[in-house]
Amino acid sequence: MLNFYKLIEILVSLQSLVITSMITVYIPLPFIYKSSNNFELPITWQIPTVILLTLIFHKKIVFRAFSLYIILGLFIFPVFYKGGSIGYLLTPNFGYLLGYYPLIKIIDNLNTSTKINVSNFLKTGFIAIVAMHLTGIFYNLIQIILYSQFNLFLYNLGKYSLSKIGYHFLMLFPLLLFIKPIERLKHNK
Repeated sequence: MLNFYKLIEILVSLQSLVITSMITVYIPLPFIYKSSNNFELPITWQIPTVILLTLIFHKKIVFRAFSLYIILGLFIFPVFYKGGSIGYLLTPNFGYLLGYYPLIKIIDNLNTSTKINVSNFLKTGFIAIVAMHLTGIFYNLIQIILYSQFNLFLYNLGKYSLSKIGYHFLMLFPLLLFIKPIERLKHNK
């Protein structure tokens, strides 16, 4: 049975996931004729938020919040990066959403370690992001086989994985600023 505090943690996690999935990453390029053009990267702040929530809360809470997020996106509101609804199951993006489950499981291993340091965090983060991408690639491969669209595999691999994984790795570095505060927070509980 969920107690009141666990319910609040789940709601906070769910709210964070919904908000960060709607914030895309923009890089301003003012050097192009001194205009205010922006270059949109094909990613959101969702991965760093899930990693941060997993470091703060237990994996069960983040699993529940993320499951609610998926249910919300599939059946109620279009909160995913490029929309929502039950038809989202047919897109390669959904495989990467499923990849968050192994990401959460792997990052939660840091919660059991006595001390979180930079090298452990980066190593675990890289492994978690690779596991997330492998899940997405596997989901894409299943779709390709079911629909006999073998010519799309390399295109989807490049578009959904190879073009984004470098940015996902880079997004681990701003999270390094939160390691010490999270460690202090855990020791004060």
